[in-house]
Amino acid sequence: MADKYSWSILVYLVSSLLCCHAAMNTNMSRSDNGGFKNDSLLENDPELNYVPSGPLVMCSFLPMEFIECEDLVDLKGNKTRDDTMTGGCSKYGGSYRYEDVEKTTVQCMVLPGIECHGNRKFNKKGFPCVKYGGYYFLTTLLYSILLGFLGMDRFCLGQTGTAVGKLLTLGGGGVWWILDVILLVTNQLLPEDGSNWNIYV
Repeated sequence: MADKYSWSILVYLVSSLLCCHAAMNTNMSRSDNGGFKNDSLLENDPELNYVPSGPLVMCSFLPMEFIECEDLVDLKGNKTRDDTMTGGCSKYGGSYRYEDVEKTTVQCMVLPGIECHGNRKFNKKGFPCVKYGGYYFLTTLLYSILLGFLGMDRFCLGQTGTAVGKLLTLGGGGVWWILDVILLVTNQLLPEDGSNWNIYV
């Protein structure tokens, strides 16, 4: 008789555990609005399936050497343009401080042959709005010191209008010549198109 009751209790406990397990799985598979989540979406979500201790890193964590990003789009100062677009810059360059340079979001793709976890095409935030147009600081500074009275430094930077004025006045009688050298050294005289200085390699 005792064996019969103990078997009944055991069966009852097992069935209760199975019911509770099924109820928990049902609640976990529900979305916030009460519907059921798409199982295929869960399987394809790289964030949910990612194992930090695994051999692969997230594709979005790869350094710039392993990804290729789209070209930046010049908004030409139009800050009211749709903020949801990627790669849009209303201003390029700036001072030497990284904090002062405008940032944007660009779409990047992992290079072929690189293994990583997740989507190989992703949006990268905090991309600096910097471009290079073939301007070298040391070359421009030498032009400014040696041939600044002829406006060669401003011609070199693409500032044709002020360069002609500097040429006709022979560097403003020497004052404009010296002033431009100081502006160059203090990073106040920059290329007309907003490009940053190229690095000598």
